[in-house]
Amino acid sequence: MQSQDVAQRPAPPSPTGLVVDVEQAEAALVEHYPRLVRLAYLVLPPRLGRSRRVLTAHALTQRALPRNRTPAPVIPAQSTGRDGDPGYALIRLQVLRTALEAGLPLTAKSWPKRSQLPPLLPHVWGLKLFPRSGGADELALDQRLSTLSGPARAVYALRGLERLTDDGVCKVLAEVGVADPEGAVLEADGIPAQYGLLDSPEFDPCSLQARPTDLMRRRQHLRAALAAGAAVLVCGALLGLPGEGWGPEGAAAPPYARNPAAQAALDPSKLTRMPPAAWRSSARTDFSVWPARGDLTGDKALLRRALAVWARPGETVQVSVTPGTLSGGPAGPPQLLYAGTVDAARVVILYDGLRIARYAEPRDGTQGAALDFARVDGAGRAEAGAVVLGRSDGNVRYLTAPWVKKAAERDLMKPGSGAMDLTLTDGVTTPLASPALRSGPCTSWNVLQVTDGARTRLLTDLGELVPARLTTGRPGSPREVSDAAALRTWQPFACSLGTVRSAGVRSVNAWAFNEQPLPDASGSAAWVCTRAETWRGGGARVLAQFHTPGGAYGAAAAKAENVPACGERDPHVLAGVLWKSKAGDWYLLAAGGRETASIRATGGVNGVRQGSLLTVPAEQGAQAQLKGSLKDGRSLRGLR
Repeated sequence: MQSQDVAQRPAPPSPTGLVVDVEQAEAALVEHYPRLVRLAYLVLPPRLGRSRRVLTAHALTQRALPRNRTPAPVIPAQSTGRDGDPGYALIRLQVLRTALEAGLPLTAKSWPKRSQLPPLLPHVWGLKLFPRSGGADELALDQRLSTLSGPARAVYALRGLERLTDDGVCKVLAEVGVADPEGAVLEADGIPAQYGLLDSPEFDPCSLQARPTDLMRRRQHLRAALAAGAAVLVCGALLGLPGEGWGPEGAAAPPYARNPAAQAALDPSKLTRMPPAAWRSSARTDFSVWPARGDLTGDKALLRRALAVWARPGETVQVSVTPGTLSGGPAGPPQLLYAGTVDAARVVILYDGLRIARYAEPRDGTQGAALDFARVDGAGRAEAGAVVLGRSDGNVRYLTAPWVKKAAERDLMKPGSGAMDLTLTDGVTTPLASPALRSGPCTSWNVLQVTDGARTRLLTDLGELVPARLTTGRPGSPREVSDAAALRTWQPFACSLGTVRSAGVRSVNAWAFNEQPLPDASGSAAWVCTRAETWRGGGARVLAQFHTPGGAYGAAAAKAENVPACGERDPHVLAGVLWKSKAGDWYLLAAGGRETASIRATGGVNGVRQGSLLTVPAEQGAQAQLKGSLKDGRSLRGLR
């Protein structure tokens, strides 16, 4: 594929006649820096490794600034706000040129170009930086892109990020010196056009995770340096300071001493294992009383690998972390919850009092271990009901708590269809459909129903290690989704759970806060707010939804993040929506909770009503601001 790489010749001058000042180019670079770095990251060869690609992408983008006034390149037509900016076109051209040069092989016959060498700046000591892991679709796309040549990757990136036509792509590649732009376009056509995935965190070198470099190698280098300079340092300390030199450092051990707790955390024989019946007499009912289950709990080699990867994940380990969760090693010996074979993998589940860690390796011995973390501090009996063991073929398999007597699968969008029983084998469920793995239209939302004695709970997979608990009712006093009324409340809003995937969600509550007669006498619409609480406390997401009679889905009327509305601290909510009747008339419909005394609309629609409902004639596309007051005199602002 190297025949399509950058030709060793200067790019031809542009016929635009425009000249770009350094200040104009700098303004374009600063304004569009994240997009330019993402473009460079996608074009750079995957063989560099994710960490080096990140630093190289930043270095190439920062070095793209010209030293003086420069002729502007041809600007292909595109559908974004950067259309017509010669400064941005010049910077983009330089970023592409150097990114393609970085993929050229080094030869003994010519001096290496600056872009082919590791960047001097930016540089990070002691850490490896790489983008956050995406989903299965993003990983598959990254693997397909790695099979393309540099120019073909540039074609895919320019199509997806810059929205350029094939003619525009060929013009840009010709200007950076690609010998065969049309061939690169044909090569890029060989992989699916999943351009929307390019905006995911998988390809974002500005939103990064950090991991340590090879600690053993660093320690060896440090020992060699210490051995070489030990005599000089000791002599200087003795000659330069009187008495006891630097003096003691309190309780701190010498830097060369081993930490007993850290050493114990890597010893599989020191893992905490709870007796099978400990949960029956314990004052706590959470993950701390789960017994160790699985057919490989005695496999010390597997447990040792799991503990070592937790402490020092290598470059080949796929690490995923829920927001707000630390990924470092355990402070001491963790608790073993599970070690066994799950489908085509060997899986180990560990718990350190704050986090659940899942280690998985292929059963056939091939490379490709995975390490997942989820924060579970403060979990009670309701939140500690299940943990994801594995996902495959669109299904998910759970390990349930020892107090779970029965498990079943239920479609949240079909409350009257009943639940389908799942077999429990030592706490492990048979596979059930996972909504987190589904793509395409939302026609069903399957959840896990667990029964603990007389109490039944619903848990849903949101793409993380611990499923989220579903509840319904007024904030502050929610109840489980177990009876027919609660199931009907969730039915139209099940698909809205897709908006909180991979957000570290602990529980989602749906509250039907009002009901509003429609102005065309076609029935009454339901107002429901759903609030997703997170394990970290912050980042709660509120969604106000509007459901008309006969509609299959609820329509999102307003949403907010990090607000107390629709929560235990502030259960009040106010939202509005533009609604079109069957006769073609438009109305502004707004509703608050039952404690709302009045609602006022201003802006594109004006009106005021006493009570918790507002109906005002409106025009299509009108924008309105909502304000209300509660019966106790406090003001209420509408969600947007």
